Amino acid sequence: QVQLVESGGGLVQPGGSLRLSCVASGSVFGVIAMAWYRQAPGKERELVASIIGSDSTNYADSVKGRFTISRDRPKNALYLQMNRLEAEDTAVYYCYLSSVRGVYWGQGTQVTVFS
Repeated sequence: QVQLVESGGGLVQPGGSLRLSCVASGSVFGVIAMAWYRQAPGKERELVASIIGSDSTNYADSVKGRFTISRDRPKNALYLQMNRLEAEDTAVYYCYLSSVRGVYWGQGTQVTVFS
């Protein structure tokens, strides 16, 4: 089993920045991809950014140029640097890991952008 624990969420004003972290523990091997998803109230969960291997990244159009996903393999950690945050970024952010053994989700961390 793999456990994912996110941190770094919080309250921020528009234009501000936050950095989300996700640490994987347990039987972490054969990782195919890691990603950040988010779910806003009344909306479906959506992909924010993903990373395959160490440097193949993909972003939702709505966050391109503002968010950066990165991974620290030795630490089994995933990060999401979020800059120029907007009210529309308000959501619960979930860490996702896909491996040869299955798919795993974190419990989520709340990000609220308010003015």
